Amino acid sequence: MERSRRDQRSVTGFYLIDDTPQWEREAAGAVYEQVRQFVAVSGGRTSRLSREQRGRFVAICWTAQMFKHFDDPKPGYVADLPVWQQETDADIFDAMEKATS
Repeated sequence: MERSRRDQRSVTGFYLIDDTPQWEREAAGAVYEQVRQFVAVSGGRTSRLSREQRGRFVAICWTAQMFKHFDDPKPGYVADLPVWQQETDADIFDAMEKATS
C-alpha cells in the first residue's frame, strides 16, 4: 500500500501531519510541555479541575503561542472558542494529563 504525503507521525504522544508548518509543531510542543509542567507542579491534582477549566488552560496556552509566533495573529487564532473547540481542548488536556502520569 502506497504511503501518502500526509502520513501521521507521533510527536509527544499526539499526531501531526507531515506537512504541518514548523511554527505549529513548535506551538503544539510548547503547549504539551506547559500542560506537563502544570500537572507536575500541581501534584497531579489537575484531575480535580472542571472540564471547562482544563479546556480553558489549553486554549490560553495555545493563544499565548499564537502571540509568540505572530506579531498580528488572525482574529480566529485568538478569539473565544466555539463549544466544539472548548470540548476538543478539554479532551486534549485529558490526553496530555494521562500521557504524563
